[in-house]
Amino acid sequence: MTNMTEPNTTEPMTDPRPIHRRAMAQTEVIVAAVQPGQLGLPTPCAEYDVRALLSHIVGGLNRVAIVGEGGDALARPARADGVPDDGWPAAYQAASQRARQAWSDNAKLDALVEVPWGKILGRFAIAGYVQEILTHGWDLAKATGQPTEPDPELAFFALAGAKRRRWSVAPRVPKTVSGGPPTPPNDR
Repeated sequence: MTNMTEPNTTEPMTDPRPIHRRAMAQTEVIVAAVQPGQLGLPTPCAEYDVRALLSHIVGGLNRVAIVGEGGDALARPARADGVPDDGWPAAYQAASQRARQAWSDNAKLDALVEVPWGKILGRFAIAGYVQEILTHGWDLAKATGQPTEPDPELAFFALAGAKRRRWSVAPRVPKTVSGGPPTPPNDR
């Protein structure tokens, strides 16, 4: 079992990649079951129909891969364009594999990376993307009439992160007007 932080403790989780891989696998089953005739259905995400949600899910996996590869994920929209109606399972598998590969180096867990919610350690970026993939996987399952009961350990992990909204070991790095690190009050 992966060492995860309880919602109200300061014990840091060590490696969220196994949880992220399980979340991707759980969502892959949901993506694979979507039929082309369901692509226009509404989803719990008001701004997305099923097709747009699939695009966002695959785009999100590509973003987490770009972060792990050292690229600027914020420069790319969280969507996958040009996927044929019957191509979503293959697009998801390719993006999932890319994300796994991008984060295979243990050193990346402690690298400072920039994601949509700030500059944080890689381990916390991956943990945030667990919540993203599980949430949108649930949305997709709900929209397409699939079971919505997630793996309880994955659900706990996502809920713990959502309750805290920031990780105990890697708070967001505040930005100063100059863009550099903040100066402690005693050094001003």
